[in-house]
Amino acid sequence: MHNQEQKPQSTAPGFAPPGAPAGGPPGAGGRPGDKAKDFTGSLKKLFAYCGRYTIFIVIAIMLGISASIFALMGPSRLSEITNLILAGMSDGIDLEAVASIGIFLAVLYSLNLVFGFLQGSIMAVVSQKICKKLRTEMTSKLNRIPLAYFDGTSYGDTLSRFVNDIDTIGTSLNQSMSSIVSGVLNFGGALLLMLYTNWIMGVSALVSTLLGFSLMGVIIAKSQGYFIQQQSSLGDLNGHVEETYTGHSIIKAYNKEGFVEKHFQEKNERLYQSAWKAQFLSGMMMPIMNFTGDFAYVVVCIVGALLVLNGSISFSVIVAFILYVRLFTQPLATLAQSMTTLQSAAAASERVFEFLGEEDLSQEETNAVSLKNVRGDVSFKHVTFGYKPEKMIITDFSAEIKAGEKVAIVGPTGAGKTTMVNLLMRFYEVTSGEIAIDGIPIRSITRESLHDVFSMVLQDTWMFEGSILENIAYNQVVTKDEVVEACKSVGIHRTIMTMPQGYDTVMSNATLSTGEKQLLTIARAMVKKSELLILDEATSSVDTRTELLIGKAMDKLSNGRTSFIIAHRLSTIKNADVILVMKDGNIIESGSHEELLSKKGFYAELYNSQFEEVA
Repeated sequence: MHNQEQKPQSTAPGFAPPGAPAGGPPGAGGRPGDKAKDFTGSLKKLFAYCGRYTIFIVIAIMLGISASIFALMGPSRLSEITNLILAGMSDGIDLEAVASIGIFLAVLYSLNLVFGFLQGSIMAVVSQKICKKLRTEMTSKLNRIPLAYFDGTSYGDTLSRFVNDIDTIGTSLNQSMSSIVSGVLNFGGALLLMLYTNWIMGVSALVSTLLGFSLMGVIIAKSQGYFIQQQSSLGDLNGHVEETYTGHSIIKAYNKEGFVEKHFQEKNERLYQSAWKAQFLSGMMMPIMNFTGDFAYVVVCIVGALLVLNGSISFSVIVAFILYVRLFTQPLATLAQSMTTLQSAAAASERVFEFLGEEDLSQEETNAVSLKNVRGDVSFKHVTFGYKPEKMIITDFSAEIKAGEKVAIVGPTGAGKTTMVNLLMRFYEVTSGEIAIDGIPIRSITRESLHDVFSMVLQDTWMFEGSILENIAYNQVVTKDEVVEACKSVGIHRTIMTMPQGYDTVMSNATLSTGEKQLLTIARAMVKKSELLILDEATSSVDTRTELLIGKAMDKLSNGRTSFIIAHRLSTIKNADVILVMKDGNIIESGSHEELLSKKGFYAELYNSQFEEVA
């Protein structure tokens, strides 16, 4: 946008303040070098957030516990079958007893399957409900967050928090909760049963798995930082891709494909480095646990064989222990995998709750009012403002605008013209001074009511994926005839009618130039019929002939409305009732076009310089 040389490239439609770092502040822009802030704290916040679903989670946990108990009951029964078979090798096998135990085991493992399925189904529903709730709250937060948040945070990073991070949380809750519960219970239950059955073999199995415990702890500690870097780098890359595709035509025009590709490769390399390290370390857990399990089998078999030779145990104990070792070591692998998933969940939760914890817009005053029967008088009284406390952009700005006046605001780039509009709309709060509409300070007016009395046409057009009719009406209670009339007024009706579905043509299927899209936004402002109008370089994207047509439409649009027009083309604001000339955040001249020219001051210099350029 013009008029903003003190501002960085816009990160919000039409508005962006100065001095924001290109990559955003630490923690907001998703830099890959960010440190893990609080792994345990992030998980605590996530589990606390799940509080409303506690009953369902408890039911799922109880089902998991039941399924684990059924699994733990199996080895002792198999040991009984082994004893029956060994005892019957000389006198005949008791088939009825074997069949009875077999039926019992079939029922046992069937219940294990059913309970496990129910647990998984409940956690799948709960995890997705939590994700839905998070997205809803993030959307609500997005409507309450100050515009200043986007001064240092890319849209791509915010989008990554909405999509990637919440998906990661959902997957982690679904997989980890049930796995951790069953894993801990199977591990602890198997250990107790092993020690109860034969403490020597139990201790041997436990010692043989200590190696797996140690390596798992080292890997978890090392991989945590890489998982957080992976999530952050993904947000950074998303922001770059969003920015690149948005400005693709500019990149092509300036032959900057190589430059953009270089930056993409750098961000992609950072994501690659953190991702492969995180996945490599997490991938090591399963082989290590498999090795630990196999090693435990060997130890149990050797120790068990020695005890059988000594007559201390029967062969059936070894059979039971082999199954116990599987129930003992398998949870280690499950827990290791769950911890890996929790690493991602912690990193994702940290970013999501960081967004939800951002400061909201300043609170409305307790006695804030809604504007009714608006006349359109606007006053600026000694307004001072700076995007940064140490650097004021607007200094002691004062002006009185009468209802129905057409006010043009002109001045060199960076004079503070667009900033004044941002303050008028309360996109930012003034540092000091007061802005009032009909004598009511805008801080005493509800934001919804304030925004409702304005129509805006910005230099940057914004369209959503809907029909042309829907884009112009934009949820306003207007008829199609009113939309058509507005389009005729700005000269876009004929173009719309050449499209296959006319006004019902979806925007993605409509071939419109930037100037034609600008005409649609002007038609959108016309059908809103607000009491105040803001035009910020509204004709910058159209040709001279179309500009004249729009000028006539704007005259009609602004008739009876208080209008603020920001323009670089001074020829477009000749008929303004009042022209405010700004420089360095102050009004240095004011008056009509003829009055300002006769003064032969700064405005006359600006106007004559443009005339000379045209000549």
